[in-house]
Amino acid sequence: SFHADAAHFALRAEGIEAYRRLCHDLALPVRFSGALCWEESGEALQRQAAELEALGYDAEVVGAQDLAWMEPAVSGVSEAVFFRAEASVEARAFTAGLLADAGVRVMSGCAVEGIEVAGAQVTGVRVGGSVLRADRVIVAAGVGSAALLAPLGVALPMLHRPGVIFSTAPVAPVLNHVCVAPIGEFRQLPDERILMPTAVAHQADTSDHVADRLDVLADAACARLQAVLPDVALSWQDVAMALRPVPGDEMPAIGACGPEGLFCAVMHSGITLAPVVAEILGAEVMGQAHDKAGLVAPYGLDRFQRAVS
Repeated sequence: SFHADAAHFALRAEGIEAYRRLCHDLALPVRFSGALCWEESGEALQRQAAELEALGYDAEVVGAQDLAWMEPAVSGVSEAVFFRAEASVEARAFTAGLLADAGVRVMSGCAVEGIEVAGAQVTGVRVGGSVLRADRVIVAAGVGSAALLAPLGVALPMLHRPGVIFSTAPVAPVLNHVCVAPIGEFRQLPDERILMPTAVAHQADTSDHVADRLDVLADAACARLQAVLPDVALSWQDVAMALRPVPGDEMPAIGACGPEGLFCAVMHSGITLAPVVAEILGAEVMGQAHDKAGLVAPYGLDRFQRAVS
């Protein structure tokens, strides 16, 4: 449901459908639970639902009685928007499942030192002091992508966007949906821990630094969560920080760039968009047409070239 404009919405909505296509064919750790959102309230909540419905999204306003049945452990919520189509994915296990199904070979623990080019054609990547030959290379290296692309004359400005997420000690199952609240977004994991960012409104957070020690942030966020789940004994178990891969204009960076055979896929949210971008970009890499290619057309890297020329 989170989007910047109509084009961004269309890509993200198709991202959900791409997950459905994958899960039709493979047993993957994706849970189509739906999401309950009460980040807004009153007229703003009604407006949010109406705007999404106008875009064709399944958005239903539910009241206190329905909420008490849908999320009995959650306190103090009188209305929310129910996004029936939404889901959550366990990214590490999901990636492992895709790699296993694809039957690919994986090299890890070794940095890519650069991309080799002969003339105007990509010829491989430098890894461990030697060259791995390739006539097509996809740079999907998150915050490390700009440094790989820059020597090839490809500009990819990136924002500095640290994100901090904590999880609680396991508790008996108490949550049925992804919950998007004024205190933050939270959900219960398959191992019964509850996961939540420490920043309020994580999706829209534009902070370029972390304001406090991670344990202090986790203490404060866990206290906010405890107020929403008053009958659940919560204590945070682990907290971690990572840099979110956010291109300079906050929009995805997708497609062919620089020398022949070079492609890029860097975006936030990579989880929501990965399956649909893989479908579309995979076809482009193989020189094939894709009927949804127009969804990524606004996000080519040439926009950054124009900005610096």
